[in-house]
Amino acid sequence: MIPQRISTLIVAEKPGVAKAFAEFLSDNRYREIKYGRAKIYVFRYKGELWASIGLRGHLMDFDFPEEYNSWQKVNPRQLFFIKPIRKTRREAWGYVKALKLLASRASRIILAPDADVEGESIGFEAMTIISQVNPNATFERAWFNAVTRHDILQAINNLRKPNPNLANKAFARMVADLTIGAAFTRALTLIAEKEGAKLPRGRFISYGPCQTPVLYLVVKRALERENFKSKKYYVIEALLEAEGQQFKATYAGGKFDKKEEAEKVYRKVKNAKHGTVSDSHYDSVEINPPVPLNTVELEKRASNFLNIRSKQALAIAEDLYQNGLISYPRTDTNIYPPTINLRQIASQFLDHPEIGVYVRREILSRKIKPTRGKEDDGAHPPIYPTRYASKSFVKTHFGEKGWKLYDFVVRHFLATLSPPAVQEKQALKIDINEVPFEATGSRLLDEGFYEVYPYSKPSDSPLPYLVKGDIVKVLEISVVEKKTKPPPYLSEAELLRLMKKYGIGTDATMQDHIHTNLKRKYFIIKNKRCIPTELGKNLAVILHETVPEIVLPEVRGKMEKKLVLIARGEREPGEVVGEIKEEFLEYYDRLLENRDKIAEKIVKAINNVYAKYHSKRKISAKRKYRYVRKH
Repeated sequence: MIPQRISTLIVAEKPGVAKAFAEFLSDNRYREIKYGRAKIYVFRYKGELWASIGLRGHLMDFDFPEEYNSWQKVNPRQLFFIKPIRKTRREAWGYVKALKLLASRASRIILAPDADVEGESIGFEAMTIISQVNPNATFERAWFNAVTRHDILQAINNLRKPNPNLANKAFARMVADLTIGAAFTRALTLIAEKEGAKLPRGRFISYGPCQTPVLYLVVKRALERENFKSKKYYVIEALLEAEGQQFKATYAGGKFDKKEEAEKVYRKVKNAKHGTVSDSHYDSVEINPPVPLNTVELEKRASNFLNIRSKQALAIAEDLYQNGLISYPRTDTNIYPPTINLRQIASQFLDHPEIGVYVRREILSRKIKPTRGKEDDGAHPPIYPTRYASKSFVKTHFGEKGWKLYDFVVRHFLATLSPPAVQEKQALKIDINEVPFEATGSRLLDEGFYEVYPYSKPSDSPLPYLVKGDIVKVLEISVVEKKTKPPPYLSEAELLRLMKKYGIGTDATMQDHIHTNLKRKYFIIKNKRCIPTELGKNLAVILHETVPEIVLPEVRGKMEKKLVLIARGEREPGEVVGEIKEEFLEYYDRLLENRDKIAEKIVKAINNVYAKYHSKRKISAKRKYRYVRKH
């Protein structure tokens, strides 16, 4: 039974975090109460009765009034002039009901959502709902970056005021994205259907101010690949031997465009039996460890090293964070703040069966000098492990991929505290019948951080140790025909890097924009490469030809810069949203002027993509769905 009076109510973004607050503040002496789908934790803290509740993300959405739901009756252009309203999410009703009940019995509210812009907006949604039933409630904000006893207690002892500027940035982006996405999605869908596109019920030609520039980046690379003209070229290669070791060398003059030119040089050396070393270099260079881990690097490296897609990687990281194994995984920062006790964190892994000895020998035995990146969002530290957990424990609770990601975060953190590796770069210059050849190689002299971080460890390709005047045996020389290769399709890691470069999405949403394109059948990911479908390619191409601004990544980046000014308190949200709407209204009108061109380009592609649906059901003219806001 829920107590009639509660001193303080903690509102967390997720149930696991609400439970952690109860555990750490009560020393595990708490009571769990189920209220519908919500779990409420009641406990005593400093002699007073407290409660905590975890939500499931956003409680409210922006949407257009019901009279604007009809795609057939409402001109999409009208949406630019309609103010969206806030509605409670259907899936959040149970949590809202529980929140209202608790709020009516508490006078003090501590908001404890995730420590970012999105979290702040969720906190303000909770404030709106609570104020409806308890207008006299007071609100404070708990800001924390890890779900550990230390971080939770520190947050409770250093409460701050909720930040309306952060929340308003999120709300402004929601309104702008809803308006732009809904107007363009409806327009493109209606244009296509009018010209005979057969879309299954519930499917539409979606546009999103983040989603579509992401598609454009994928298509742009695919077109570069498609339009690439491969050219033949020729190189002269020699297989040599010295000190009992075989190695390859190539003609130092580079490649030849014509085979005859290569053969002219080849004739000078084809019968040679020996060559003479004219120069040699064996230089030691340091390879620095990676910089501290932020969200984009986590997603990129999970894709490259662990074969875990970006969206899944962040979902796993969220789960690890909520259960107190790693710090908050949504961060731009790659600089450790001085407040983090790096030595204490590293010492937790002394009992690790694989890397405990390394931690003692290479990290704790010397002064810790962590690597340092260049980004600091001013809100969160980089991602780091918050406690040691065994392989069996992590695999049992989070699965094989959960273990892989946790182990990666641990090793990455330890690598940032480790000494550099030392590699020997090797180079030989060899004259064969007075024709210059060259060979390069490398050897790892000191593993350094690679001992704990094997993911990017370079493989050795050593040369024999030779000096000027040494003789090498020529085993074989030949002219080799090669072809220039087209650029590969974008990898997911490269796509994330480009999104970061252009400011498309946030560290929390980038993987969602990729996933949306996959759901819409605009591109697929095969062997870690992003390959556009016929529909995705045609859509991106025709939009770029007619209204390039709505697909160019720079436009979204410019929009994000305006939204940042809201978070800083330098611009009013209504003013910024108005400017963005005005800009995209101009683009919308140009889109409509080119409706025939657009339909011609995409209708056939739509019907090809959805051909399997055509025989299953007749397409209803009446829309029974609304525009999905996450784009």
